[in-house]
Amino acid sequence: MDQVAIGLLVTGLVCVATGLLPTGSASDAMTRIAPLLAFLGTVIVLADLTSRAEVFDVVAARVARAGRGRYPLLFLLCVAFASVTTIALNLDTTAVLLTPVMLALATRVGIAAVPLAMTTVWLANTASLLLPVSNLTNLLAADRVALSPLGLAGRMWAPQLAAIAVTMACLWGFYWRRGRRGSAGPGGTAPGAGPGAARVEDVRVEAPPPVRNGDRYVPPGPHRPADPVLFRVCGLACGGFLLATLVADVELWVASAVAAAVAVAAFAARDRAALRLSLVPWRLLVMVPGMFLVVETVNANGLHDLLASAVGHDGGVGGMFRAAAVGAGLSNALNNLPVYLAGEAAVPLANHDQLLALLVGTNAGPVITPWASLATLLWYERCHAYGVRVPLARLMGTGAVLAVAAVTASVGVLAITG
Repeated sequence: MDQVAIGLLVTGLVCVATGLLPTGSASDAMTRIAPLLAFLGTVIVLADLTSRAEVFDVVAARVARAGRGRYPLLFLLCVAFASVTTIALNLDTTAVLLTPVMLALATRVGIAAVPLAMTTVWLANTASLLLPVSNLTNLLAADRVALSPLGLAGRMWAPQLAAIAVTMACLWGFYWRRGRRGSAGPGGTAPGAGPGAARVEDVRVEAPPPVRNGDRYVPPGPHRPADPVLFRVCGLACGGFLLATLVADVELWVASAVAAAVAVAAFAARDRAALRLSLVPWRLLVMVPGMFLVVETVNANGLHDLLASAVGHDGGVGGMFRAAAVGAGLSNALNNLPVYLAGEAAVPLANHDQLLALLVGTNAGPVITPWASLATLLWYERCHAYGVRVPLARLMGTGAVLAVAAVTASVGVLAITG
């Protein structure tokens, strides 16, 4: 992953230096993503320190107890938790802040971490259709869509329900049903889980003895953090970040920067050794600018014409499915943010439903490759930090089934309700 990040940045800089990408276009791209980079850098620092303060362990224990020892009920709670977080806050926030909760939850209920990790990353993408704040692509689309937040919700609620329903079916079939979810053994490793086994040693909780009697587990007791002061300060910092973005309409990067500064100050006073340069997500901060420069170069050298030809001018059902398929396919090949910007320019102005279908494709479709969406990249970083490994073949194979099913169902419902 480090080589990929560096390679993308070097390739992008070479494109600028050789004139393949005009300096004006490169400057515009960097200006657009500057707030995004600030958000990435600060929100991951916030997540790491909050995890070290054991806030996520406390939340995981409460979710596990709410499941009352029944895996099906726990599954529904996790789906609802991830869906509401994505819809009301932001898919990237879900990837950063909810992933540690899910991974800590795995050791609490005696199953492998992979089912809970996949619940987070899939719903971070497929549950992001409803509101402008749910996905950065929705914010990019705000001017063209020309709908208020309530107007967008009124148009997209049915496609959103379809996407979540399909995601639930795929999650249960591929990862959660009996015989698939695995069990957490000593040290958080799922014995017998094959290449999908996950290690979660960094989650500082004791796993209860796994219960292998079908669909039940032993609910854990409450988790008590080692440093209550750090726990409270970091918990308030996270809560303030969420409230600022949801209620006060503060820009994401401003809210995450302030919250991260509060957490850093608390650790500087009580646990200075935790503050290290490795907290900064250097890999992502290198990869994202390189990715945008490369896509801008491709766009400046023929991608627009290719997209216009692929999307077509049909504003009917056929055109909707074509736009969604192109958006989902290219998002998995490149990344959904630059692909949406390029695809939007290829959709005729009058084709409002076709534009919404493109939005469905670039939101619910990027679940196949690890780089398909920023949320997936963030999720990958969190899993890597916790020692969790999802085999690439399994990730892409099951993701391909979900992408086709979720995009098809959502666009079909969008067409019917139009």
